[in-house]
Parts: sequence; structure tokens; C-alpha cells
Amino acid sequence: MSSVVTFDAGMTLVELDLEFLAYRLAERGVAVEPAALHVGAPAAWRRYDERADAGLHDGLWHVLLGDIIGAQIPPDRLAAEVEWLWQQQPSRNLFRAPIADMVVLARSLRARGVRTAVLSNSEGRLAELLTEIGVADAFEVIVDSGRVGIEKPDPRIFALVLDQLGEPTAAPVHIGDSWSADVAGALAAGWRAIWYGRRAIAVGDPRVAIAHDAVEAAAALTRFGV
Repeated sequence: MSSVVTFDAGMTLVELDLEFLAYRLAERGVAVEPAALHVGAPAAWRRYDERADAGLHDGLWHVLLGDIIGAQIPPDRLAAEVEWLWQQQPSRNLFRAPIADMVVLARSLRARGVRTAVLSNSEGRLAELLTEIGVADAFEVIVDSGRVGIEKPDPRIFALVLDQLGEPTAAPVHIGDSWSADVAGALAAGWRAIWYGRRAIAVGDPRVAIAHDAVEAAAALTRFGV
């Protein structure tokens, strides 16, 4: 039996598509400049991280989007536009810009016989989204919490992947950007984990590697024997 490697979706395989965000707002008659969104996004993400670190998790999505578009939206319309985007999220997900090097990594793993899957807390249409943006071919299985009714870090959602792929010869590896959902969930399921992204820091656990890009993720997988 070959190795199993699973990927989170948001901020691991796909990221916030600011051009698509501007397009969606234009459908509402709200004009924003994508270039300005790109300029403001890093500070918005820093504020997002600060709130998350402080345990202020309620409404984080709304706050992030409000911070990104707020400089270009009249104050009296901002809350309504953010709420409309949130209501549209299940059918018109804003997190749809492929993280190209991570998609290349997934495809290269599958090409050499590694069993690859997506394992994500999402809204129920992740398979359709990944097909639409042209990356679904990199994965044998897409497990979406919105369809199976179980969310990470629940170990049962990790078990669902193996129900479909089969048990590997060594502990599977899950790659994701969230410590609580991805890393802690994988460890609770008896898996190994690669903590991916701008927030990843070394934790001194041999079951956990860190990666800030696909090159580091590939190196971590090699150290895990994948």
C-alpha cells in the first residue's frame, strides 16, 4: 500500500482571490480596485492573526473581509456588503485562487503513486469549486465537511479518507494551515502533520513538520519517508 497525503483547502491549496472579490462587488454596483485590495490585504491578515491569537474567533471572516474592502466602501454600506459576500460564500467561494506550487506538489505526488486527497472544513461544494478552477485532478478523493457532516479536528473525518483510499503502510500525512483543525486533528487521528503557511512555527514534535512553501513541504514529506 502506498503513502497517503492529504491537503487542507483554504490557505493551503487555494487562497482569497482578490480579483474575484472585486468582480463580485461590481455585480452589486460597488466599484473597488483590485490593486488597492492587494495593498491592504497584508495588514488585514495581520489584524486577523492578532484577533485569532487573542481568542476572538467569532465573526473573523466578516472582520477580515471588512478590513480588506473597508477603505473603498462607503461606511454605511460596508456591513451589508460583507454580509452579502458571506451569504454568497457557499455557492461563490472567494477562496478560489490556486496556490500554484502546492497544486504542483499534489500533482507530482499523485503521479508517483502517492494517494492524495483533500480534507477540508468547507461549505459543501468544494469538489465543484476545485473542478471549476482546474485543480481537482490532483486528488483521488475530496472530503468536504459540509457534505459528510463532520469537521476537523474530529478524528472521524480523517478516518473517512482512509475508508476511501485504504490504509497506508505508514502513518498518513496531513498538510494544513490551522494548528487546531489540521495539526491537532491529524495527531488525534494517529497521523503525522505538516503545519503549512505564514503562521507555522517549530513545535519540537517529531510527528509535526513545518513548511512555509511547497519546497519546504516537499522536503518535510521526504523526511517523513513519503
